[in-house]
Amino acid sequence: MESLDINSLISDLALILVLGAIATVVFKMLKQPIVLGYIVAGFLASPHFSLLPSVVGEANIEFWAQIGIIVLLFSLGLEFSFKKLVDVGGSAIITALIIVLGMMSLGYVVGKYLGYGLVNSIFLGGMISMSSTTIIIKALTDLNMRQRRFVPMTFAVLIVEDLFAVVMMVILSSIALNNSVKGGEMVGSILKLSFFLIMWFTVGIFVIPTLFKRFKRYISDEQMLIIAMGLCFAMVLFSVKSGFSAALGAFVMGSILAGTIEAERIERLISPVKDLFGAVFFISVGMMVNPTVMTRHWSVIALLAVVVIVGMIVFGTFGMLATGQPLKLAMESGFSLTQIGEFSFIIATLGTSLGVLDKSVYPIIVAVSVITTFTTPFFIKQAEPCYNALYKVLPKSWTRLLNGYSHDASESESSGSSSLWQAIIKRYLVRLIVYSVIIIALIALCRNYLMPPLLGWLGGGEWARLACAIVSLVVVSPMIVAIIMPSVKRSEHERLVETTGSVTMVPLVVMTILSVVSSTIYVAILLQGVYHSAAAVITAILLVVAGLFAVAVLPTPLRRRLTNIERRFISNINERENRRTGHENNLVSDLHLAYMKVGHDCPFVGERLKNLDLRTRYDVNLVNIQRAGKLYAVPSGEMRIFPGDVLGVIGTEEHIQRMLPLVEAQNEPVESNDALNVKFCHFAIGEQSPLVGVTLAKTHLREDYGALLVAVQRGDDDYISPTPQLEFHTGDVLWIVGNPKQLAPLKG
Repeated sequence: MESLDINSLISDLALILVLGAIATVVFKMLKQPIVLGYIVAGFLASPHFSLLPSVVGEANIEFWAQIGIIVLLFSLGLEFSFKKLVDVGGSAIITALIIVLGMMSLGYVVGKYLGYGLVNSIFLGGMISMSSTTIIIKALTDLNMRQRRFVPMTFAVLIVEDLFAVVMMVILSSIALNNSVKGGEMVGSILKLSFFLIMWFTVGIFVIPTLFKRFKRYISDEQMLIIAMGLCFAMVLFSVKSGFSAALGAFVMGSILAGTIEAERIERLISPVKDLFGAVFFISVGMMVNPTVMTRHWSVIALLAVVVIVGMIVFGTFGMLATGQPLKLAMESGFSLTQIGEFSFIIATLGTSLGVLDKSVYPIIVAVSVITTFTTPFFIKQAEPCYNALYKVLPKSWTRLLNGYSHDASESESSGSSSLWQAIIKRYLVRLIVYSVIIIALIALCRNYLMPPLLGWLGGGEWARLACAIVSLVVVSPMIVAIIMPSVKRSEHERLVETTGSVTMVPLVVMTILSVVSSTIYVAILLQGVYHSAAAVITAILLVVAGLFAVAVLPTPLRRRLTNIERRFISNINERENRRTGHENNLVSDLHLAYMKVGHDCPFVGERLKNLDLRTRYDVNLVNIQRAGKLYAVPSGEMRIFPGDVLGVIGTEEHIQRMLPLVEAQNEPVESNDALNVKFCHFAIGEQSPLVGVTLAKTHLREDYGALLVAVQRGDDDYISPTPQLEFHTGDVLWIVGNPKQLAPLKG
């Protein structure tokens, strides 16, 4: 086994991190994305730049870069959740699908035009089909446009694109390994991916949140970081063993943890790890920049930059229009997607590691990303002028048609979502898919790991086969029963009969038939491990028919246990939202216990509890406050509320929903820089402070220091509400919102 050169590893890491630190500070001063700073640092550390020392062992950096990809995808998974995917709705999914398919097709055509082979052209299409979430957020923040109407829809599309990118990596890996595009193999890869995703999510969502709740009191921040990273790398290992990429496993585990109540805590703990290894990854991308290749292929770089910009505008705008969005919003969204970023690098790294990507493609893609990153703010600003110009020349009939279509589409979507049958069928299909995946997994385990040793141990006779069949059926039977169980609740059945009559019960009959057929197929496949096909099918039919009668007279405790398992699974999926609203934390009657995080714009900030009178004004009771890791049970009326506090509130669902927007009120967070580094902090003022002996009215805190005074603490527990006549004394503790650098002179 080749020994690891520790000295070169440390020296290489030191070089790239020092260069990365310097480059990012410079780019921050220039108000440019930090990612570009990392790429420049990588170029400076590469053999292509001879004025500085170069990296000795590029394999060392490749190792750290692979870890960087894993941590980056894990972090992206933590920001992604199925609740978010459901919330963004079908519009974002359809728009993202149009963009990805359109840009992949365009990239493939351009690749073939440039003389690339089949696999290189497909990879090129994949690399130019993904916009950069990081760059878009930075550009919108710098332009002060985070509050614009098109931004939420654009972010929703980016969320879906992240999911598509992970699926795309699996498909591209299959294409690369076979060096061809075969429809059957691609479909097989997608089905295999779908099977494993459903299985991983089902097991993960059922087990992990339950364990977190049970052992919460024993898990400190240090242990939570170790647990999170351990789960991440365990899923990475399982993903690789299953024939998928490490990046897929990291993203999946992040998505599972995103639905737990510990998600925000894990995000906070993982952030430094992500920043470190993410920096190493982007620096490794910069090391691939070869000026000679870029100079030789400048025309290709220019062509691809134009393709990315024009293609994203056209497909992004068309996708939004196709889902019923107004023309102005569609164009603003399309113009904001005109760049490629981190996923392009990850796909390029995948192609390079598999040995199927031409060496000249990587630096070309990096150059295109740099160009489109710089042009993104320009195109975002040009969206509205372009819309105004188009609106003037567009026929009025077209404008009315587009506006009418967007109105009809939104109304149709909202009216369809309220259908009771739609909700029932959707729930049924989800149950059928999830239980089917679990049954298939159990059948595979039984046929490969249970039946062979059991048959050998029992001698392989008729009784041995019967024993194997019985044991396997016992293992699978709970899932079979769950599929056969009625999908319509009694209350829903009564509402359907009352409102629609017996004619509309046809979907229920169809669902029942589908359940019976599916169950019969699964049982037959299981029994084929010990009996011939004909005997297995006949036995399966008899068993499923018997199962139908058994379900009809199923004992109430067993039925309740199966229902509770499903309810617990659904509760785990919505754990964060349920904790916030108290939906699953029912105490007595209609009272719920909810946990709300106080936002910076909450009107209660700085107020004493006794002055708020929450019980009278909002019909809720405040039972505890969590602040900086400390729990204040049954807080006194003298206690004040500050941003970041987590309030434990008891009330009805209606009253909690009415209070949530007030407590959580805050503007969209902006990326901090020196001018926007506003924090809620506190400090004691010394004898040399310019505030000592001065009243609040004469300090001009807002005008001179850009600060807002929330409260003054004098003594251990005496908090004073700010008034213009308040005079500051030495030792007063100011609870204040502002830029720490600007506030520093006040400390004295």
